[in-house]
Amino acid sequence: MPSELATPYKSGAQRTRVVSEAWGEENLYCSNCTSDRLQRLPTNTPALDFMCPKCNSLYQLKSQRHRFTSRINDAAYEKMHAAILERRTPNILALHYDAARWTVQNLILVPSFAFSVSCLEKRKALRASAERAGWVGCNILLSNIPMDARIAVVIEGGATNPRVVREQYKRLQPLEKLRIEARGWTLDVLNIVRGMGREEFALAEVYAHEAGLARLHPENRHVRDKIRQQLQFLRKMGFVEFLGGGVYRLM
Repeated sequence: MPSELATPYKSGAQRTRVVSEAWGEENLYCSNCTSDRLQRLPTNTPALDFMCPKCNSLYQLKSQRHRFTSRINDAAYEKMHAAILERRTPNILALHYDAARWTVQNLILVPSFAFSVSCLEKRKALRASAERAGWVGCNILLSNIPMDARIAVVIEGGATNPRVVREQYKRLQPLEKLRIEARGWTLDVLNIVRGMGREEFALAEVYAHEAGLARLHPENRHVRDKIRQQLQFLRKMGFVEFLGGGVYRLM
C-alpha cells in the first residue's frame, strides 16, 4: 500500500482512509462487469468511495487493521436502514491490512443486494457529553450474512482470481430482483442451512429455527410456508438440491 501518503496526517483514521483509498484506486476492479478499475469519488461523497466507470456500480470501502470477524462498523442506523429498504446500499468492501507493513491481508466483498434489515445492529446513542450527542450508529452483522455473500477478494495476502469473484457475484444476482422483504427471508434461510455445517440437511431441521425467523420477520405468521418457499427459490438459484423425502443437499 502507498504508506508514504500517510505521512502528513496524525489521525489514525485519516491515515487509513488516504492510504487504503489510494490503494483501491490502483487495484480494485468491478465485480459486476469486466471493468478492471474503479473510479474514486470525491472525498465528501456520503457513504460512497468508488464507482465503476463502465456500469456505474457503487462501492464503499471499510478499512481497519484488525480482521473483520463478526461486525463492520457503519454509519447512522436510520440512514443505513433506509438505504436497505430503498435499494440504495452500495457494494461493501471490508479491507483488513497489516499496520506495521502497510500490506493488504484480507478483503471481503458483500454485494449490495445481499443486505437485509436483519444484518443491521443498532448501537447505543452517543452520550450527552459527546460532540454528536444522541447520534445512533449501526453495525453490519457479518454473522447474519451468508458465507456465500461474503466474497473473498484477497485471502491472507493472496488475490482471488477476478473471474472467480465475478462468478460468485453473478450467482447471487437473482436476489437483486426480489422485494426487500422476500430477499431478507432468502438470505436468512440460506444463512441457517449454511450454519448447520454439513452437506445434507432435513426440512425438519430448518423448521427448528422457526422461532428465530419469526422474531426476524414478525409480520409473517406462516413461517413454515415461507421456509419451504425459500428453499424452492434456493434450488432455482443452485444453492441447494432436493433429494426427496424432505432432505436437501447444499451445492
